[in-house]
Amino acid sequence: MDRAQKEEVVAQLGQIFADSGVVVVAHYAGLTVAEMQDFRNRMRKAGGGVRVAKNRLAKIALEGKPCAGMASLLKGQTVLAYSEDPVVAAKVAKEFAKVNPKYQILGGAMGETVLDPAGVDAVAAMPSREELIAQIVGMIGSPAAQLAAAIGAPGSNIAGILKTLEEREAA
Repeated sequence: MDRAQKEEVVAQLGQIFADSGVVVVAHYAGLTVAEMQDFRNRMRKAGGGVRVAKNRLAKIALEGKPCAGMASLLKGQTVLAYSEDPVVAAKVAKEFAKVNPKYQILGGAMGETVLDPAGVDAVAAMPSREELIAQIVGMIGSPAAQLAAAIGAPGSNIAGILKTLEEREAA
């Protein structure tokens, strides 16, 4: 790899570190090509990405970035899983680690916060952005539905009383 290629890789990694909501660092030694492809596909479907890069180039790319504190995790054969959504990469990495014991999560970063493996698990347990949006929409819509039911209730109560009176007269 010549100097221009290395500079391009550093620039790409710098963009990943700057734009990602979360970056998960893991060891992948012993995974087959098929297992790695499966991991890449899972991450792509979820909206994230996977990148294998030389640790030295990744450390250079981390300089000056908010997540620079995770440079100490870059030792051995490491793979970076990242996503703009702060939860997606952590969830997919955790699920993949359950199926493949050779994939060992070392930690990661979420903004300026450096995460240990337990921190990645905690992030993975959080609801995703879409789930949070659905919950908020449900909370916003709930009072309106309750108000509509309350407004309609007196009318239905009167209709029920009138029906009961009508049935009594008929009997």
